[in-house]
Amino acid sequence: MDMCNTYQFYRKARLSRDPRFDGLFFTAVKSTGIYCRPICPATAPKEENVLYFESAAAAGNAGFRPCLRCRPDSAPGCNTWFGTKTSFQRAMRLIHEGALQEGSVGQLAERLGITDRYLRQLFESNIGISPKSYALYQQCLFAKKLLHQTKLSITDIALASGFKSLRRFNDCFKNRMGLTPSRVRKESNSQASDNLTLKLYYRPPFNWAHLHAFLDHRKVDGLEWCTESHYGRTFEFEQTHGYFEIVYQQNQNYFLLNLQLSHWKNLNLIVRRIRELFDLDANMDQIDQQLEKLCPAEFNYQRGIRLPGIWSTYEAGVRAILGQQVSVHQAVQLTTTLVDHLGATYINGKKLFPTAPTVTNSALDFLGIPQSRKDTLKSFSQWFQDADQPEELDQWLGIKGIGNWTVNYVKMRALKEPDIWLDSDAGIARTRATLAKTPDPELAIPWRSYLTLQYWNQ
Repeated sequence: MDMCNTYQFYRKARLSRDPRFDGLFFTAVKSTGIYCRPICPATAPKEENVLYFESAAAAGNAGFRPCLRCRPDSAPGCNTWFGTKTSFQRAMRLIHEGALQEGSVGQLAERLGITDRYLRQLFESNIGISPKSYALYQQCLFAKKLLHQTKLSITDIALASGFKSLRRFNDCFKNRMGLTPSRVRKESNSQASDNLTLKLYYRPPFNWAHLHAFLDHRKVDGLEWCTESHYGRTFEFEQTHGYFEIVYQQNQNYFLLNLQLSHWKNLNLIVRRIRELFDLDANMDQIDQQLEKLCPAEFNYQRGIRLPGIWSTYEAGVRAILGQQVSVHQAVQLTTTLVDHLGATYINGKKLFPTAPTVTNSALDFLGIPQSRKDTLKSFSQWFQDADQPEELDQWLGIKGIGNWTVNYVKMRALKEPDIWLDSDAGIARTRATLAKTPDPELAIPWRSYLTLQYWNQ
């Protein structure tokens, strides 16, 4: 859109309070110094007093503080860079995974294979602030969410948000939010829970029936559980282990998230991972508009179908290897057997997914698969232990027994890459054989992962 059309889009979306635009932009009011989500229930300000920003971080960087009523910390992410294979896209993902909590901007640039200066230019040109400022603002927004929605102490919130000290947290929060943590908690009108329960907002449409059926059909007993309205599983993340449940809220644009963790240190990164797991930051209205017009009437296109994730790249790799040349049902049975034999017991009989060293050191005699498949699984697990960057998925092609389908499947479901087309997939081939006319995948760029799901849904 050109500048004039963009302005008119923002103005109409703000006045409509349509949740489909929640998180795509933010409105700042010059007379109050506050910025809001476009769904804010407060009385709409006069247009001459409004400024528009594409991210909460940009609004904060301009000197505006977040609204205590609509709480911009709860808005879905605005992934305007999705669909472009750029260094910026990967940099954003690494920052969300905590790259700048433990390392420097220079180290991040080195991981990306670009210069420190170029990385800063990418952030300035795309969102108007530096990489470090963006990372710190995201940490502060998450802390604000915890102040509103939980009874965690401020010290625990500082740790959970990725800060190393309470003093550093207080200074950073006040500078970026325009309020102290204690004032946010005092002025919060919400009823915080004794349990760790958060609201995870998304932009409609959301096809819960499809996501529920997809996950239920593939759930691994002992590791995952599923009912009509919720999904849960155990997990490990670095030195943290625990379990979560998400609960679907009918006629709402958020899920309830219930969490139990061994400690709070990685809470911010874990919640981010859960958001990615259920594709909560996808702009489905935009994706559906592009894909639906490509599909003939007999294709039975369904709106709001999200990319269902897998917790980790290692787990996704194991599931993909076990799923080679067998049905989904058989793959689930094999994965369940692996978890039952090698997964550590966590709580109430629930299991954790086996670690790479555990699989490497097992003969895998309990799996009814060819020896060549067992060798692939063990070689993959050993490689995953030894590699400096095991998530460089294209390097997996050097492991005997792993081909393009396996790598692309993991890119789509674990890394949540939006433009993966599984052209050699048997399910897609079957669908193409039954339809007189099928969508051209080249016209679906940059959302071919979602087209893959639509094919599977046929």
